[in-house]
Amino acid sequence: MSSNAVDTQEPAHFFWFERKSDDFPFYRGSPVALTSAQWWLVMLGVAVGFAALIFPPPFLRGPISNFVPAVLYCVIPLAALAFVSGGAWTAIFRPLRVRDAFWIVGFAILNIAVTLVVGSIMIGVMETTANEAVGSVATQSGGALTLFFARTAIQLFGEEVMSILPFLAILYWLVARRSFGRKTAVILATVLVAIIFAAAHLPTYGWNVPQTLMGVGVARIVLLLPYIITKNILVSTGAHIVNDWMMFAVSIFAAGASSTDTG
Repeated sequence: MSSNAVDTQEPAHFFWFERKSDDFPFYRGSPVALTSAQWWLVMLGVAVGFAALIFPPPFLRGPISNFVPAVLYCVIPLAALAFVSGGAWTAIFRPLRVRDAFWIVGFAILNIAVTLVVGSIMIGVMETTANEAVGSVATQSGGALTLFFARTAIQLFGEEVMSILPFLAILYWLVARRSFGRKTAVILATVLVAIIFAAAHLPTYGWNVPQTLMGVGVARIVLLLPYIITKNILVSTGAHIVNDWMMFAVSIFAAGASSTDTG
């Protein structure tokens, strides 16, 4: 296979848990073929969107205006994908099915369970840093809390965009440019995306590399599985939102119970 060739044939083998009638977009030239240069432009969009989220100007840090960086976090990478692929950018979406609710709730619960196990292991072997966002939500109420949850939903969709577009880019590079087998490429792309995603969260956890790789990296792998199964970013986003909102709810409940006890 030449360096620019793209295999447009359906893969011979799927992971057993994938939907047999569907495959990932772009990496084999369906619905359109993207070049390496086009993928680099999409990755630039991902980086710029992330920068818009974490380095907002002061006038975009208010309770309402801070929705703008969250929206840009989502829109800029998708705009870059639309620019290079035309209308095919919607290929990362699929129609939602009734059974998708099972994947959303199931993987949210699974990730919480995995997070608890990994967290207990980390606490026993290393110093850990708390996620301030989870703790701060307990101090909010009323309209501020509603805005927090709404903005979080947008940002979590952006995190899925920031994960799935690099996943597809790496998949393209491994399969089309390096002739890796599909299963090997999917596994490697998943691991590499988990590392990239964890690295993006290093400031959140005080640059604690082992904690971030174990905690965030493992969670990213679990929450990427709904996309691998369904090829639908809405399903992985739903699982991510349910996961985080459940964690926030526990933090709010714990804070309320604590204040009641001390009162």
